[in-house]
Amino acid sequence: MSTTRFLTGITTTGTPHLGNFVGSIRPSVAASLRPGVESFYFLADYHALIKCEDPVRIQRSTLEIAASWLAAGLDPERVVFYRQSDIPEIPELNWLLSCVTGKGVLNRAHAYKASQDKNLAAGREADDGVTAGLFMYPVLMGADILMFKAHKVPVGRDQVQHIEMARDMASSFNHLYGEHFVLPEAAIDEHVATLPGLDGRKMSKSYDNTIPLFTPREQLRKLIAGILTDSRAPGEPKDTEGSALFQIYQAFATPEETGALRQRYAEGIAWGDAKQLLFERIDAVAAPMRERYEALMADPARIEDILLAGAERARALATPFMRELRGAVGLRSLRTQASLPAHPKAARAAGLPTFKQYREADGRFYFKLVSADGRPLLQSTGFADPKGAGQCIARLQKDPDVIGTLNALSERVTLAPEASQADVELALHSLQAASS
Repeated sequence: MSTTRFLTGITTTGTPHLGNFVGSIRPSVAASLRPGVESFYFLADYHALIKCEDPVRIQRSTLEIAASWLAAGLDPERVVFYRQSDIPEIPELNWLLSCVTGKGVLNRAHAYKASQDKNLAAGREADDGVTAGLFMYPVLMGADILMFKAHKVPVGRDQVQHIEMARDMASSFNHLYGEHFVLPEAAIDEHVATLPGLDGRKMSKSYDNTIPLFTPREQLRKLIAGILTDSRAPGEPKDTEGSALFQIYQAFATPEETGALRQRYAEGIAWGDAKQLLFERIDAVAAPMRERYEALMADPARIEDILLAGAERARALATPFMRELRGAVGLRSLRTQASLPAHPKAARAAGLPTFKQYREADGRFYFKLVSADGRPLLQSTGFADPKGAGQCIARLQKDPDVIGTLNALSERVTLAPEASQADVELALHSLQAASS
C-alpha cells in the first residue's frame, strides 16, 4: 500500500478554542489514524514571530497548543509531532527557495496585499509596518511543506494560494537543479465546520469572540450564556438558520441530537434552555480531554520531551535531504567535485539527455528519459513513492552495463514509441560519461 504524507502547521500565537478543535484538531487527529497515511504536525513558532512580539505569549501558546493536540488524542508515536524552530534545516531551505522565487509572486500573496490595502485605506504608505518576515511568509511556509515531501496539506480555501506558491517554488527548483521536491496538493475538506463565535461572526481571536477549548467548566457555562441570540420569547418558533447557538451545537452533536434540537427550535424552546443543552453537549466532549490537558499543562517537561523526540524523527528525514539539496545547488565539498553529475541545466545546454520525474493523478510517481532535443526515449511505470523512482533512475545513470540494466528493469521501463534501444543506450552512456 502506498503512503500519503499529510502535513499541518499550527501558529503559536493564541489559546486553542472550540473553532480550532472543530476545524483543525479533531479532523486532523482522525486523519492521523487512517491506514496509508503518514502525518506531520508542527508548532509554527517561527511563523508566530511575524504576528506576535510578546515572547511570553509565544512560549505559553506553544505549551497550550501542544497540550491541546495531545489531550485531543494525537499520538506522538504514530505521527511526527515537532516544533518548527527545532529543525534548523527549515530556515536553510527557506533561503534556497528564496533564491528561486520571484518577487512578483510574493507581491501577490494575500497577507501582504491585505496589509498594503489596510495601509492605503488609512492614508499611509503601502508598505508601512510591513516586515520582510511578512513579505517572505509564503517562502517559509513552502520550506515547511517541501522539506518533508508532503503530498497533501489540509487547508481552508483562503490558504490554497500558499500551496500553489509552494508548488511553484518546487517546480522552479526542480527545473534548475533536477527533480528533488514533491509537488504538494491542497486538501480541502468541505465538511469541516467553521464555528461562529459569541457575537455570531466567525470564531476568531482577532474578533475576541472565542470560547477556549479547555476553559474551566463554570467559565464555559458563562461564556455559552453570553452567545448572541434574538429577542424571541419562550414558545415562539425559532430559526436554526443563522443561529450561532444551533451551529455550535451541531458541530458537537450526533445527527439525532441535532434533529431533536431542530424540533425544539420549531416548538419555541427558550434560549436559556437551548444554551443549557449546548453547555451539556460541549462539556460532555471536553471534560475527558480537559482532565488530560490540565495534567499535561502541569508537566511542561513532559511536553518538551515529546517535542524533542518528534524533532529527532523529523531531522532524521530533513538532514540527509538538506545534504542532497546543498549538493544540488553546488554547496559541496571540493573533494567530491570530480565525481558529481552535471547540473541539469548545464546538461541541457551541453546537449545531454535528462530524466524528468513527475506525479500523475493516480497518486503514483513516474519518470521519463528525454533526449536533448526533447524526444521521449524511455517511460517508466508508476512507483508508489518517489524514492523507488529515484533508485531506478540512479541505476540507469550509473550501471555501465546499459543493456543488462534495461533487461533487468524491463517491467519498470519501456522504450518510447519512436525511440530505439540504440538511442537509449547512447543517451545513458552520454550521461554516464558526463558524470565521470
